[in-house]
Amino acid sequence: MGQITSSWLFWAVLSAVSAALTAIFAKVGVENVGSDYATFVRTLVILAVIAGILACTGGWQAPASVSGRTYVFLVLSGIATGASWLCYFRALKLGEAARVAPIDKLSVVLVAVFGVLFLGERLSALNWAGVTLIAAGAVLVAFR
Repeated sequence: MGQITSSWLFWAVLSAVSAALTAIFAKVGVENVGSDYATFVRTLVILAVIAGILACTGGWQAPASVSGRTYVFLVLSGIATGASWLCYFRALKLGEAARVAPIDKLSVVLVAVFGVLFLGERLSALNWAGVTLIAAGAVLVAFR
């Protein structure tokens, strides 16, 4: 089991399953409440869970041990995450989960493009074909 849990693929698949459940649970949860309030409740739950995980695993770090550059990018990531969640919950409030989630997953396509443009990552022709298929698939699932 240790070999499996040390694999990036294991955690990526678990992330995908969790994201799918997020869409289903959120669609039901946002039904009778404002989407911004639903995002707030979700954020509080995540904060409590992560604090518990850090406490149980001893993962807390001294704030001074983290560089300023790291904090800048973590704050920017947090702002982007918050914006994503607010938009996602609003979209779920207004649309069907089976149509909202695929468009949200166009983030996979954007990560590939941004990774190449800003991080200097390289994708093969086969990788680009996959990115194109993901984009086409998301659009085909989302629109009628």
